[in-house]
Amino acid sequence: MQGMDRSRLLARAQGRGVNPLVYWAARAILQPFFLVYFRMQRIGMEHVPKDGGLIIASNHRSFMDPWLIGMMLRRPVYYVAKSELFHHPIVAWLLSSLGAFPLDRGQGDRDAMDAARRIVERGDVVVIFPEGTRTRPGALAIPKRGVGRLALQTGAPIVPVALIGTDAVRRGCLIRPRRIRIRAGRPLRFPQVDEPSPTLSRAVLERIWPCIELQWEWLGGTPALRRAAIVGAGSWGSGLAVAFARAGLDVELGCRTEQQAARLERTRVNDHYLPGVRLPDAVRVTTAEELALDRADLVCFAVPAAALPAAVDAHAGAIAPSAGVLVLCKGLVAPNGTLPSAYVRERIDARAVGCIGGPSHAADALESGAALVIGCADPIYAAQIARVFKDAGFDTTTTADVGGVELAGTAKNAAALAAAAAGVSGPNAAGAAAGKVFAEVDAFARRCGGHPETFAGLAGAGDLVATVVAEGSRNRRAGELLGQGMSAQNIGVRLGQSSEAMDGVGLLAQTLRREGVPSPTLDRLAALVDGRIDADAFAAAVTGPGGRFRRDRAAASQLATAAAGATDRSTLQG
Repeated sequence: MQGMDRSRLLARAQGRGVNPLVYWAARAILQPFFLVYFRMQRIGMEHVPKDGGLIIASNHRSFMDPWLIGMMLRRPVYYVAKSELFHHPIVAWLLSSLGAFPLDRGQGDRDAMDAARRIVERGDVVVIFPEGTRTRPGALAIPKRGVGRLALQTGAPIVPVALIGTDAVRRGCLIRPRRIRIRAGRPLRFPQVDEPSPTLSRAVLERIWPCIELQWEWLGGTPALRRAAIVGAGSWGSGLAVAFARAGLDVELGCRTEQQAARLERTRVNDHYLPGVRLPDAVRVTTAEELALDRADLVCFAVPAAALPAAVDAHAGAIAPSAGVLVLCKGLVAPNGTLPSAYVRERIDARAVGCIGGPSHAADALESGAALVIGCADPIYAAQIARVFKDAGFDTTTTADVGGVELAGTAKNAAALAAAAAGVSGPNAAGAAAGKVFAEVDAFARRCGGHPETFAGLAGAGDLVATVVAEGSRNRRAGELLGQGMSAQNIGVRLGQSSEAMDGVGLLAQTLRREGVPSPTLDRLAALVDGRIDADAFAAAVTGPGGRFRRDRAAASQLATAAAGATDRSTLQG
């Protein structure tokens, strides 16, 4: 848009205003159309002042929103519109005649906001959308502080308004007959300030926006995520508490025992699972039994797959149907090898159930960030969860391939365990073991409808690399101890905490056999964990027919070690 053209449009909005013939003719046509075709319902019209300067602050879902809001008043309304709409001269004239004036989005357009201020000061109505752009679908977006500044500069009343249904009206060039409802709340007033600071403008916005959210949720709109409850205070449970607090949520962290809760509340550091990371003061630590699950918008099960049934049985009845559930297990649920999210969906009446994948070791994620994959069949819930993690400083993507994400996490645990166990025989054996296990579970995932890109991307290959190279990886350490000949029982004692791969590899192998998916390497890994074969036999199997040479080499190595020991003893005796 040329600068002179834009200046003329702003001047017209501040001076002459709307074209009465065009405005009232359009209104005469649109109002009955909206009332009949969209079954438009207007609630709270008594809260809208009939005269004087006025600001209407509303959510924004459709290009039709300004016209619909205008039907709540019997006088012209003015509103900001993106500058791109004014490029064509005829369209620019029509929009200007109907009360629109241009705004350069994302640039802090002082000229447009000055025009809005002058329109309000002369006694007219300005409609402003704090989100800054259309947001659809899902919950409301993050607002910008411009409406707070305008409210302070003018001292005019602000009416919080919400619309619902307008995002479903347009499909391509078609305008569909969807029901639309609008609700206005009581007007808010703030003292007039000539040059309000950004901090003061933000404070006023934080008073206005909850009132818009209130109207939105009253109409049945998707509620925002405000309160999170986390069942399980392990490494990722504690890490999630920190991340959610950074994102501005009210967080409750539920520990397994009263002693653990009391210690964590006192020290604010989970030394056993997440050393060196302090819990924010905003995180409330309690026992899992005392979590206020009925008030939570988001409930997270941060427990191993083996502990998920007990956790679900204990807490399912307390979770509100409007809440979403996030499952962090990376394994299958006994006895039938059920995916964790499917297990939860069958037993909890929740709004949606999702999972997390990707390279995301808790301590490193909180210090350096992480790239996460949010798996959920509900795109609205997935977008909300992704926004929370984005606000906490993480990169996020979403997918509807929930089973693929969960099986990719299960595969990477088993593959990391296999690689470390076979690694005593060299890098070739380690790579072969990891690759074969990963491929076998990938074949199972594809049979279940999983997407190929899930295993090839962050949730699969990316997470596997992170687990293999991470110094604190329990699954890798468990595999190393397996390779050294330690029994599974002693490995659990040595690690001091569970390894989901060790606990679940037998069930995973059993599930693949039952479903008819060939999994010879996974079967051998399960046999290694059970103590039915040793690490040398496992490594020999994954690299093919060189087993005899390897066994001979192992025997020679044992003889050499024995001889060296004898030499050492003779030297000491001498």
